[in-house]
Amino acid sequence: MSGKILNYYACANTSKGFCNLFPSNLEGLDKIFILKGGPGTGKSTLIRSIGNYWNEKNYDIEFIHCSSDNGSLDGVIIPKLKVGIVDGTAPHIIEPNAPGAIEEYVNLGVAWNSDKLKEHTNEIIKIKKHISTCYENAYKSFAKALAIHDDWEKIYIENMNFKKADTIAKDIIAKLVGNSNFNKKSNIKHRFFGGATPKGPVDFVENLTSDIPKRYFIKGRPGSGKSTLLKKLVKECTLRGIDAEVYHCGFDPDSLDMIVMRELGLCIFDSTAPHEYFPSRENDEILDMYKELISENTDEKYASTLSSITTKYKELNSKGIAYLAKAKSYHDDLEKIYVSAIDFSKIDSIRDDLIKLITSLK
Repeated sequence: MSGKILNYYACANTSKGFCNLFPSNLEGLDKIFILKGGPGTGKSTLIRSIGNYWNEKNYDIEFIHCSSDNGSLDGVIIPKLKVGIVDGTAPHIIEPNAPGAIEEYVNLGVAWNSDKLKEHTNEIIKIKKHISTCYENAYKSFAKALAIHDDWEKIYIENMNFKKADTIAKDIIAKLVGNSNFNKKSNIKHRFFGGATPKGPVDFVENLTSDIPKRYFIKGRPGSGKSTLLKKLVKECTLRGIDAEVYHCGFDPDSLDMIVMRELGLCIFDSTAPHEYFPSRENDEILDMYKELISENTDEKYASTLSSITTKYKELNSKGIAYLAKAKSYHDDLEKIYVSAIDFSKIDSIRDDLIKLITSLK
């Protein structure tokens, strides 16, 4: 029998650059193993192997995915053991709070042949420069898309009933949390359920909400108050001691896309493109912000302008994703160089030693 697996991102390639939310997810852990080593040294494979090992022993685990490499992992957390293993190489540098006591570095570089790598020094430096340029261009494209998105939001903001929005927000929050009030400090985790990747938009909404009895799907338009509602809900959770998983927008990390409150058995999320879902269970419920708050026929009134905006927005996002894909291609070339210089039997030994060490911490 296997435990449950939660999948999410702790980092994202956004319109405001690379965003790292790792620290929030590592809070409260007693032991964190920080993996060091170049690309292709087996960090993701090691993380997945150890995660699967404990999952098969009926432990719930959290797989933290890599937004820059579909299929790769940035970390694994075993909540019951309060243990985490994370990729601590750039760009998601992990700053230790108590080196040696909590955090421990694991150097996978002991498995590579430095002489072989030296033969490729110039090539490695050249490829890394190409990768850096690709990310710079991706972030520029996403930033331009955000400016377009702001224009998109402006149309709906100018046609929004703010007084009614405040009333609806209060009613929805009251409906969600009811009289729930826990005599403790709330545990708030900040994450991403998806975002832009080399293969386009990806999300883990279904996985993260698979065992949630009550799901609220927020429908609406940009600027119709979805993120504002979620931010108010986070504040309420903090006041009432309710634990919450706060999922930020992978495009604009200052906005929120989903709140999961497992203690209450419910979640509420922005269910619009590119993470558009529709009710599929008996208890699923839609909250339509456009219908409730935006002036009637706004879509029709601004149809031509909105069409132009959405076209430009999609073009810039597609351009940004193309740069991410190009960066991934260069990264693959870099990995090939390192893979040819790695003694993977040493990586296997490190993995086995980590499993033994984690077992001793039980």
